[in-house]
Amino acid sequence: MSGVESFVQQLTTQVTEIAWSVFILAWAIGWALRGSPIPIFKIKRAGQDFIEDAIMAAFWLALGTTVFTLISYFAGQF
Repeated sequence: MSGVESFVQQLTTQVTEIAWSVFILAWAIGWALRGSPIPIFKIKRAGQDFIEDAIMAAFWLALGTTVFTLISYFAGQF
């Protein structure tokens, strides 16, 4: 691998790890807010919104990671 190719692959790996970490953090915060014993509906709804957004983010993250991995693989073959 050339220097640029390995740099891009390493940078992509780091960004993906950070994005999955943010997803897990949002998921945990969402469930903590949703399941909290606080009787305020807006807080519980905010937790539900976090969970819904985290699910969509995970879907797009998985899709984007897969597409980028395929592009990197095919670019490395030629």
